Amino acid sequence: MEFHKYQALGNDYIVIDPTQLSAALTPEQIIRICHPHLGVGSDGILMGPYKSENSDFGLRLFNPDGSEFEKSGNGLRIFSRYLFDRSLVQTEEFNIDTPGGIVRALVHPGGHTVSVEMGQVSFDSTKIPVTGPVREVLNETISVAGQDYRYCAATIGNPHCIVLPDQVTAKLARNIGPAIETAARFPNRTNVQFMEIIDSNNIRIEIWERGVGYTLASGSSSCAAAAVAHRLGYCDQQIMVHCAGGDIEIRIDPDFSITMTGAVNKICEGELAPEMFT
Repeated sequence: MEFHKYQALGNDYIVIDPTQLSAALTPEQIIRICHPHLGVGSDGILMGPYKSENSDFGLRLFNPDGSEFEKSGNGLRIFSRYLFDRSLVQTEEFNIDTPGGIVRALVHPGGHTVSVEMGQVSFDSTKIPVTGPVREVLNETISVAGQDYRYCAATIGNPHCIVLPDQVTAKLARNIGPAIETAARFPNRTNVQFMEIIDSNNIRIEIWERGVGYTLASGSSSCAAAAVAHRLGYCDQQIMVHCAGGDIEIRIDPDFSITMTGAVNKICEGELAPEMFT
């Protein structure tokens, strides 16, 4: 089967057209494809386009552990670039139907920059979800390895926990991220961002991604973190999110609808050999 590999600020995905498959990929096959030594190596697989009754294109998203997930900002930008490269879209807006909701995308001239209207951020505990009473999950405390951390939680079609530690480092994300991802209060597990406020228009995050691990960049994580920074009054509506892999521009509307803009680059394309799975 053919594959196309792209990266968005160091977050890399493989795109596979489902019409090439005689049967759906199993979780074991997805794990093998994404493996850095036994397969192509990837942060996940984007399966599409599918036909959608509600949108121009349908998309399914899979983690490298074989699990399916709802939405990815970097993945949506990559998928949009893939559609552009196949001449399925031009430079007009189009809709993509994901398990985390319908988004609107725009590929800028040349294809190297893509904007996505990601939908509306919610801090509602029932929507994220987070256990406990119905509330906005803001400025709560979680204890990990004997240390208390202040956090907020949000959803933009997938769950996020935004931690505000005294110091943000990649080491902290790697060490603490797994425990927060699987904490009992997050019944669907959660993506985790460790956020530093730089000024009213800039934040920095380190990311532990659900089902993936430490990640150089994440579009949905950037949206969630920026929304929390704005909701807490630290930042304005235009925010540049600085990730380890690069920068993502976020615009927040008054109703907390988010538009994300960032770069996409093609890496390679090729054919997966059947013996990969033996």
